[in-house]
Amino acid sequence: MAGDCTFSPTDDTLSPHTNLDITLEGSQNSEQLLEDDGDLENDHETEQLFEIEGNGHEGNDFENECEQLFEIEGNDFETDRDDTTLDDGQNGISERKDYPPPVVGMEFESYDDAYNYYNCYAKELGFAIRVKSSWTKRNSKEKRGAVLCCNCEGFKTVKEANTRRKETRTGCLAMIRLRLVESNRWRVDEVKLEHNHSFDPERVQNSKSHKKMVTGDKRKVEPTVDVEVRTIKLYRTPVADSMGNGSSNSNDGETNDHVDRSRRLKLKNGDAQVIYDFFCRVQLTDPNFFYVMDFNDEGYLRNVFWIDSRARTAYSYFGDVVAFDTTCLSNHYDIPLFTFVGVNHHGQSILLGCGLLADEALETYIWFFRAWLTCMSGRPPQTILTNQCRTMQSAIAEVFPRAHHRFCLPHVTQSILDNLGELQDYVAFQTVLRRVVYDSIKVDEFEMAWEEMIQRFGIREHEWLRNLYEDRERWAPVYSKDTSFGGMSDFEKGESVSPFFDGYVYQQTSLKEFFNMYELVLQKKHQKEALDDLESSDSSPILKTNCYYELQLSKLYSREIFQKFQDEVVMMSSCFGITQGHANGPVVTFMVKERDGEEILRDVRSFEVMYDKAGAEVRCICNCFNFKGYLCRHALCVLNYNGVEEIPFQYILSRWRKDFKRFYVPDLGSNNVDITNPVQWFDHLYRRAMQVVEEGMISQDHYMVAWQAFKESLNKVRLVADKHV
Repeated sequence: MAGDCTFSPTDDTLSPHTNLDITLEGSQNSEQLLEDDGDLENDHETEQLFEIEGNGHEGNDFENECEQLFEIEGNDFETDRDDTTLDDGQNGISERKDYPPPVVGMEFESYDDAYNYYNCYAKELGFAIRVKSSWTKRNSKEKRGAVLCCNCEGFKTVKEANTRRKETRTGCLAMIRLRLVESNRWRVDEVKLEHNHSFDPERVQNSKSHKKMVTGDKRKVEPTVDVEVRTIKLYRTPVADSMGNGSSNSNDGETNDHVDRSRRLKLKNGDAQVIYDFFCRVQLTDPNFFYVMDFNDEGYLRNVFWIDSRARTAYSYFGDVVAFDTTCLSNHYDIPLFTFVGVNHHGQSILLGCGLLADEALETYIWFFRAWLTCMSGRPPQTILTNQCRTMQSAIAEVFPRAHHRFCLPHVTQSILDNLGELQDYVAFQTVLRRVVYDSIKVDEFEMAWEEMIQRFGIREHEWLRNLYEDRERWAPVYSKDTSFGGMSDFEKGESVSPFFDGYVYQQTSLKEFFNMYELVLQKKHQKEALDDLESSDSSPILKTNCYYELQLSKLYSREIFQKFQDEVVMMSSCFGITQGHANGPVVTFMVKERDGEEILRDVRSFEVMYDKAGAEVRCICNCFNFKGYLCRHALCVLNYNGVEEIPFQYILSRWRKDFKRFYVPDLGSNNVDITNPVQWFDHLYRRAMQVVEEGMISQDHYMVAWQAFKESLNKVRLVADKHV
């Protein structure tokens, strides 16, 4: 089966009664680390944990492909705990790896255990290590942390360069950072796996670090992984039947009454075959397509997650803000669909992965989120938008601890109206609610207005509303001024990005109908994006003002986003009376007055705008830039007032640019290739070739250059082959 580490229910690579425990390790954001004398704090974000890539291999080879992603423990395997052996069922090839690559989150009983593990891993791979630095607790000799690096790290000093010793250092960056945590265990806090040199296993046998190894040190050190580890059990025997016959419509259902039907995916007759056929068909055209299935202890299918190569690449461009859409789950659709949705440079919704869930339990969400995060190389989004769900909130806190989790505001306001639909003065309540939520600029304004609202309408004792208010920091705009929403929500109009399958999936849509339309929907969306790209690049928008800011972004932004920004430029005319307030060094506070409407006698509101002359930074209290991704009229007025002729570069986001080339070919791996590993040859060459293909399709000229390059490369490769004949 082509693709990433995908698991097919009909795969008979393993023995019929083998149970597999496959461990998915999600990202773990590191905590703060005290270095040197304990005064310096460093915050280390998660490094890339996994590289999940399809390479077009047949299905029986998937164990070898997944070697560095999963720890496979077969219950029926007669192997010692210290050895991990992966067998190719087709070719009988056995590849043994005693020491898996280090990942963030590994823990060891002692520093020596951690050192020995990395040293053994290095020896097995073919490089040596040394201690780059270490630090102790202030006024104590107790070691608190250390950095172990490749022996080729750095370069010779001037003094060393004059010696006759051969230069062995190449500036290699491969390393691990260790830290003593509260449990008195040593945790891997940072990892860099890439080397910039080839490996020489024979030469490094005589290196200093490997010579130090004695028999006692060579025992296998088993790192333990923290709470970010999730075990998925795959059962090879009953899977084929349980997928189809395990549903409520099965003729054999009476014999399985002991199985909790609520804890498995509800499939109708033929649905299992539909899923299987879809995955097989997609993998023929998309080698980087990935899917994974979750089975319960009885072997019944519980959850399915899948993602195509385009979505995985699009995440690198638009993965800063992601909406977790549970519309089908919360509204009890026939298909329990969960989608990850982003926004592209045209403000259109894009698919970043999806799946089918058996239920909305905590463990289900955690499994699903970790599967998705693994595909994204452990890089979590900055902001996550969801509906109101306590269970999902807990799962997000565990899997994405650093992300800003916010509730979708239009959903919140609609829920308030639905729950208070019995109010006598319902129409007036709608107006007041909108003003309280969307017009409040400061926290105290919002809280005072909310208090007045619940007092006026007599809803102080409404329990649901009271609980919602306790969570106000997750949905009220005044509490999210430091959160980036990437245009996902419009806090003025109360609009949000529509579900990706809106207009295609309905409450009665069957699983078969969904998979039949799935590829057509994606194709239609991709065509829409391509047409909008063409229109944005070929057309020049009509300008409405003489402001240079408008002209500047008309050349840079896509048509849809520019039109939204253009509205802000036009509305600069409603701003007047710019006054300078207090100054703190180069930072000056301005007050900008704005008429609420075109009539002169309409209400006038004041907006506070801070401007840093030294760094050309501007920030308005309305926070338009974080909410929508472009500057507001108030900030533009202050820039203009201070003689700033162009919008500073930091306020021109690449995610909106029409001249930014986006190639939807995943390149999640490293440039470092193990020259002894043919699998890595294939992966590396395939990724590079696909990049040439993608860029070669831009125009006829690009195509001719790419085609000529391919022909020349093939001729050169054949010449090399002829020399070895």
